[in-house]
Amino acid sequence: MNSIGIDKPPAATRIVVGMSGGVDSAVTAALLVEAGYDVVGVTLQLYDHGVATQRKGACCAGQDIQDAAHAAELLHIPHYVLDYEARFRSGVIDDFVGSYEAGETPIPCVRCNQTVKFTDLLETARDLGADALATGHYARRVDGRHGPELHRAADPSRDQSYFLFATTRCQLDYLRFPLGDLPKEVTRAHARRLGLALADKPDSQDICFVPTGRYADLVARLRPEAAIPGDIVDLDGRVLGRHDGIINYTIGQRRGLGVGGGDPLFVVRLDPATARVVVGPRSALAAVTVRLRDMNFLDEDAAQAIDRPVQVKLRSAQAPIAARLTADGTSAWLTLDEPALGGVAPGQAGVIYDGDRLIAGGWICRAEQTAQAA
Repeated sequence: MNSIGIDKPPAATRIVVGMSGGVDSAVTAALLVEAGYDVVGVTLQLYDHGVATQRKGACCAGQDIQDAAHAAELLHIPHYVLDYEARFRSGVIDDFVGSYEAGETPIPCVRCNQTVKFTDLLETARDLGADALATGHYARRVDGRHGPELHRAADPSRDQSYFLFATTRCQLDYLRFPLGDLPKEVTRAHARRLGLALADKPDSQDICFVPTGRYADLVARLRPEAAIPGDIVDLDGRVLGRHDGIINYTIGQRRGLGVGGGDPLFVVRLDPATARVVVGPRSALAAVTVRLRDMNFLDEDAAQAIDRPVQVKLRSAQAPIAARLTADGTSAWLTLDEPALGGVAPGQAGVIYDGDRLIAGGWICRAEQTAQAA
């Protein structure tokens, strides 16, 4: 058994590496080459939005493609650039726009992993005769009693398992994450040791395809009818002001409401049917029960859990919090041990852990202040 768990000598083991043009994926490829594997680099061109391709922190476009090609050339490995713009548009950008239009707060990185990278790219890797697909994500694939498990990265500050919650067990069997045990500074040190020019290249942004960083501008451009003006109202329905479209607001937002005076107000709810932005005090954001849809279970027992103690992340940057999980195979709800006050937003993900192991995840569709499951 070789170092990535395949019963072949490294030289006879072909690994496709998804090379985004950043330091993480380049080091992933370099370490595998150094270990003697047959490595093939593949870069996906996902979008071409002018200024976005030149912005620091862009990904899979413009300069990044050139950076990936230069790294592959230095490593003396084959490198292919595949045009996935149409797939990315339909699977990620259109979903992103539709989610904002529906009053949600989407996570396009999850959709990108779920559709383009771990579905389309994975099939391409198989077509190239690869034994595995490796990426530069900071997460750990651990062989468990019932097959491969997905665990948080060894360095909690770099952990990206939250963005991988939709990975299926079949996909996980084929995937490898060589950086999961490394701190970021060690990855950059490897890049310098190996002579990779992008050792100090900035990390990619969460939403790489938004040229200006203003998500609402992209939504309004692609879906003009989404920017419908409406009322800003309090919890009792009293009109406090006007807005230029709910696409400009997210749950928990405090700044930029334009309804000053009195105690601080936060966006509590977005109602696309009436084009209303509902605001209230911070206490109105408290959530005790969170309902999840479109569940993905990496632990079979979790799919039928009844009041199982777990930890959950409701935002990517949030530390896991204690909760109890009840599931019915396709949906689930979480009863939090302590109310979440930061604003639990539909369209975000609820990612569920048992210790370091990611056991399930789904999309938040509702949050309530009561402890009764809906």
